Amino acid sequence: MISMFRGLTILLFFPLLLSCDSEDVMEPDLPDDTEIPGWNLVWQDEFDGSSIDATKWTHLVTGNPANNELQYYTDRVINSRIENGVLTIQAHAEVYTGPDGTRQYTSARLHSENKGDWKYGRFEIRAKMPLGQGMWPAIWMMPTDSEYGGWAASGEIDIMEFLGHEPNRVHGTLHYGGSWPSNTSSGTSTTLRSGSFAADFHVFSIIWEAGRFSWLLDGVAYATQTQWNTAGHDFPAPFDKRFYMILNVAVGGNWPGNPDATTVFPQKMEVDYVRAYERE
Repeated sequence: MISMFRGLTILLFFPLLLSCDSEDVMEPDLPDDTEIPGWNLVWQDEFDGSSIDATKWTHLVTGNPANNELQYYTDRVINSRIENGVLTIQAHAEVYTGPDGTRQYTSARLHSENKGDWKYGRFEIRAKMPLGQGMWPAIWMMPTDSEYGGWAASGEIDIMEFLGHEPNRVHGTLHYGGSWPSNTSSGTSTTLRSGSFAADFHVFSIIWEAGRFSWLLDGVAYATQTQWNTAGHDFPAPFDKRFYMILNVAVGGNWPGNPDATTVFPQKMEVDYVRAYERE
């Protein structure tokens, strides 16, 4: 597996949502280590095998993505595979026809539903982003059982979202409220002091506790949320149920817009590891 340097964890104890936009994220150096004081490692994928571990991940195969995205998600090796100790999720500009129709792009989306599901914990993902207009990779979590209703009444946890035309910025967001269109969201973003998320690997983390979320970049906290709601249920609903992990690269969509003449394909997100921890 690729070696790395981990930052010291600094938690920000603000009582309300921290709506900052950090322009100067620290990038401290510490040896790569799966041990984090106060946390027990309970689930991990270091992507050291020869193929994607089917006991941990399932492919979503569909040509009907949400948000006006343009890709067909497949389970083909060209779109997702293990290479040199990393998971590669790669988007291609190609005409692809499947049971759900024809699309002009392909990509992959992996999820851990019923293979890795958690209520609370610390989640660490080391990854490198694709680049270009219309690229929309994400590392996020969805409810296993949707006990409070349809999206987003049962919640969505976005650990990291990236827009390929903003190469030095990442976003962390919560979705909640009622079922669409009565849903709402809250979150913020942070930027690198220099360089881009497409040039190097970075560690994207979230600490999820009862009534509290903290987002970290390279071990440094940049946002905290302690307020949300879901119609008809008491706080901290909906974020008091099991959620599972999703890794994907979308092409186009409502937020990033579509690829244009400047977008070079193929583009890929590389994931060095995914680790889930519980409090000791």
